[in-house]
Amino acid sequence: MAVETLGSAPRRTRVAPWNDPVIRGWVFQIVVVGLVGLLAWYLVSNTMENLARQKIASGFHYLEREAGFEIGDTMIEYSPASTYARAIWVGILNTLRVAVLGIILSTLLGTLIGVGRLSPNWLLSRICSWYVEAFRNVPLLLWLFLFYKLISEAFPGPRQAISMLWNSVFLSNRGVYFPVPMADPIHKWMGLAFLVGIAAAFFINRWAKKRQAATGQPFPIMSVTLGAIIGLPFLVWLAGGAPSHMSWPELKGFNFVGGTVIQPEFTALLVGLVLYTSAFVAEIVRSGILALHKGQSEAAAALGLSRGQSMRLVLLPQALRVIVPPMTSQYLNITKNSSLAIAIGYPDLVASVNVTINQTGQAIENVLIIMAAYLSVSLSISAFMNWYNKRIALTER
Repeated sequence: MAVETLGSAPRRTRVAPWNDPVIRGWVFQIVVVGLVGLLAWYLVSNTMENLARQKIASGFHYLEREAGFEIGDTMIEYSPASTYARAIWVGILNTLRVAVLGIILSTLLGTLIGVGRLSPNWLLSRICSWYVEAFRNVPLLLWLFLFYKLISEAFPGPRQAISMLWNSVFLSNRGVYFPVPMADPIHKWMGLAFLVGIAAAFFINRWAKKRQAATGQPFPIMSVTLGAIIGLPFLVWLAGGAPSHMSWPELKGFNFVGGTVIQPEFTALLVGLVLYTSAFVAEIVRSGILALHKGQSEAAAALGLSRGQSMRLVLLPQALRVIVPPMTSQYLNITKNSSLAIAIGYPDLVASVNVTINQTGQAIENVLIIMAAYLSVSLSISAFMNWYNKRIALTER
């Protein structure tokens, strides 16, 4: 409200609504939202009208129809008689498998390479530097082509497959065949024991850190963790009668039957994603460690800690506050870059949806499914990393 003064008596005058910044701000927002809504309505109605004119059905009813195509690599039961919805779900699971394994392996490898670049050993430092420069400056798609050609052409066909480990593992251009245990009810309990072991290892790790901070005495975390994660399922296996029936790969006709196989497309995609992304992770880890004051390493050395202990107990925990935010982008890149699997024939989400589009003509709906799937996975990764970043952040007193 404006104020006018006449002599000594102030008088308030009304301000026009358009000159009020609050009202003007609300008006602008309502207008923008309205225009966006009108644009969305126009695009949707125009698309529906064009589809109707061309007699193209719209909607997601086609997901319940029979797919009629094979998928070479599946994590769940699938056949051509399955529905399109199940085929797309198989593609989503294949994408998640590559993304999860890629995130774990690239984090481990990238951390080792990043620490190796800071090593006082000249040869190790140079090798890590060459690795980073080679993979960062060549497009990922070229690396995928290279690894796929090496795997598919370096190994012989199934009849001349390379046998290893007393004729139990076979390498061919159709994949790596190896024996697996036959299905048994005890395996479910072993899986539950494995999850319990992971939870126990987590709480033991937290207790060991608090104990070391309070007493200064280290605790054998690694051996106890491995014992919990591996030992508990092993004990459950023994309690269940130690079933040892195996399904062995055997050459019959033109290919192997029995056991299980790791497809060359999956191997090439996973290796390419891990090696490519780990080069970026290595630079993030290296920069995070260099961001710390050199007094941290000097103090750790003064306490008598070895280089490994200094890195594990002093430097890396503090560097995480610098490392975690850019690492989130790399994890998202792994998930999105997995869509390049279509270039080497791995049946991920994009490949399954492409076949569905070719058979049903439902391009808009299928593209929306792809976008929704990647958006959901990316937002989940971002939410987890943001939670972890807040958890390790310094709290002000």
